[in-house]
Amino acid sequence: MKGFKKLTPLSEAIHSLLKLLTHRIRDVEVVEISDAPGRVCGENVYAPIDSPAYDRSAVDGYAVIAEDTFGAAPTNPIELKLIGRIDAGYNSLKLPALKPGHAIEIMTGAAIPPGSNAVVPAEHAKKRGEIVEVYSQVHPYQNISRRGEDYSRGELVLEKGQIVKPWHIGALASLGLHELKVVRKARVAILSTGDELIELGQPLKPGKIYNSTKPMLKALLSVYGAEPIDLGLVGDDLDLIKKKVSEGLDHADAIIVTGGTSIGERDLVPEAISDLSDFMIHGLAIRPGKPTGFAISSGKPIFMLSGFPVAALIGFRVLVIPALEKMLGCRFDPPPRIRGRLTRRIASPPGIRTYARVRIYREDDEILVEPLRVTGSGILSTLTRGNGLLVIPENVEGYDEGEEVEVEILQPIHAGGEYQG
Repeated sequence: MKGFKKLTPLSEAIHSLLKLLTHRIRDVEVVEISDAPGRVCGENVYAPIDSPAYDRSAVDGYAVIAEDTFGAAPTNPIELKLIGRIDAGYNSLKLPALKPGHAIEIMTGAAIPPGSNAVVPAEHAKKRGEIVEVYSQVHPYQNISRRGEDYSRGELVLEKGQIVKPWHIGALASLGLHELKVVRKARVAILSTGDELIELGQPLKPGKIYNSTKPMLKALLSVYGAEPIDLGLVGDDLDLIKKKVSEGLDHADAIIVTGGTSIGERDLVPEAISDLSDFMIHGLAIRPGKPTGFAISSGKPIFMLSGFPVAALIGFRVLVIPALEKMLGCRFDPPPRIRGRLTRRIASPPGIRTYARVRIYREDDEILVEPLRVTGSGILSTLTRGNGLLVIPENVEGYDEGEEVEVEILQPIHAGGEYQG
């Protein structure tokens, strides 16, 4: 075994990845808007109509001519003749025209009658038979949602490349749109390597471990709207690894290979991928995940991620997510962050970007960040029991106890108590 001759700074690796990754996913498909959340919008969407389609009342009250109410006050009520009532949904084309000195009772969302230009809220008036007493003056168009106030016809509603959110669905539905063009899902093939691995459902034998990294990566891909393609599991066999990766490149937009990426005698993945690629970086200045790397083959990315799940997760976050964004022409939501005070010192090697697993919790009115004691990048319990990541930059050799730091939130923050690792 030999050490890495060079560890590439992460920023340099990402720059090379995005520069050389030329493969784009341009195919679009039409889906019902109920199936669109989380997908990448495939076209600019413009409002086909005004929304609302007519002036409508924003409150329950009385449609009036604003000028009729000028000077109204609790001590000086103005009387208007009540000539009817308009409920939401009433055909606006059948509405009577309002004359000076008249008012119409109106419900929230109902169309404003012709001639009216304001609504007096119900709590500022009192109905007495066919008369309504107004106790507060209103200005023209007060308490009225104007036609096109939400969206005007031709206005951009959803931009190509945006991740579709639930509120976008509400906006599209309000405009009568029930279908949307979305970019097809990225197809990402995953190949697991390692003689020590067995797949789920098989009996555990001495010296073997269950393949936990691939199911985790498939779940991550689904979260980011990609379609995982399972290339199976192969042992430490150079020719078989090359064969599987080559097959994956024929069908997928990107390949992830886990395991066999370090510098041991049986770590064959870099050699196999090097023979298939035009460019390769192997070994990043990050912890965990030093053996992480990537290659480019005819514009498509091939990612080499650690077989250890935590290191693979970090590799996915720092390399796979930016690549998906470029291929799909989108930007995913950044992780939520919070500032808190460290409960103890945490060190980081110089020149290495460290992703430290932490537990974030509240104690009284303070946010505390507890670095978790770990023994390696395969300890998944630090993610299930912890709830955050502290990123320590390359030029920082750690943080002292009591120092305020910013952390990424992975799971909800709980109150009180410390994790016993």
